[in-house]
Amino acid sequence: MNGIKTFLLMLTMMFLFILIGNAIGGRQGMITAFIFAAVMNFIMYWFSDKIVLAMYRAKPVSENDAPEIYKIVRNLTVKGNIPMPKIYILPMETPNAFATGRNPDHAAVAVTKGILDILDDNELEGVIAHELSHITHRDILVATIAATMAGAISMLARMAQFAAIFGGGSRDDRDRNGGGLGLLIMAIIAPIAALLIQLAISRSREYGADEGGAKLSGEPLSLASALRKLENYSKKIPSHVEPATAHMFIVNPLRGDSLLKLFSTHPPVEERIKKLEKLAEMKIPKVIY
Repeated sequence: MNGIKTFLLMLTMMFLFILIGNAIGGRQGMITAFIFAAVMNFIMYWFSDKIVLAMYRAKPVSENDAPEIYKIVRNLTVKGNIPMPKIYILPMETPNAFATGRNPDHAAVAVTKGILDILDDNELEGVIAHELSHITHRDILVATIAATMAGAISMLARMAQFAAIFGGGSRDDRDRNGGGLGLLIMAIIAPIAALLIQLAISRSREYGADEGGAKLSGEPLSLASALRKLENYSKKIPSHVEPATAHMFIVNPLRGDSLLKLFSTHPPVEERIKKLEKLAEMKIPKVIY
């Protein structure tokens, strides 16, 4: 179900891109904006893991440095027939974790120092299983494609603003799209709609990773317990993270409970826990990827 939802959201974003491209009346400009955004995100896809890990001063650890983590990761990768990822520890007191890398053969799992202090082995296994699920489901690729489309739409919107203000495009184009005012309104609304779709995709992938992680570990309640702890501690210990990378973490590191849920990169933890509890009631078998 989450896969279908993600596909429909991506399709909607593509339609939005085509719509605003047609609105500014320049196919060449639309193609140029898309190519530029695609190149930027292709670079990010290949190098984002190094950039993000360096941004948070993540330190690679060996099995001698962190034998407990290596044992958990190795057991899960063997169970799921997944390549062993590199393991990093972030010098952050706020408990959290994320996965990065362009594919399962070039992946990394990063956990903060704080998460090692508050989770027991079963809870930590649930968190790592969640991150491994992101890797196996190619969620990093999906996020990159979504960012490509959202970035291209934003660039087209800026082009549309100039066209509306300075009279760009043919008379027929302007008449067809309601004149300069209609074009300006579309230029304002389209990037917001693209952002909302991108965030909805991010939330959908979190649900998918929760389910995949629960099936891999075979312990949905352990992941639910970990999420509850991480959510509570994230409210007490502030995080200093870049908003652009917030979607990567297992729980939202940014506090903004007063904001609309539409603008959240993560679904509510309460809802995630309820879904995991339902999975536990079903006594689902462990799934081998």
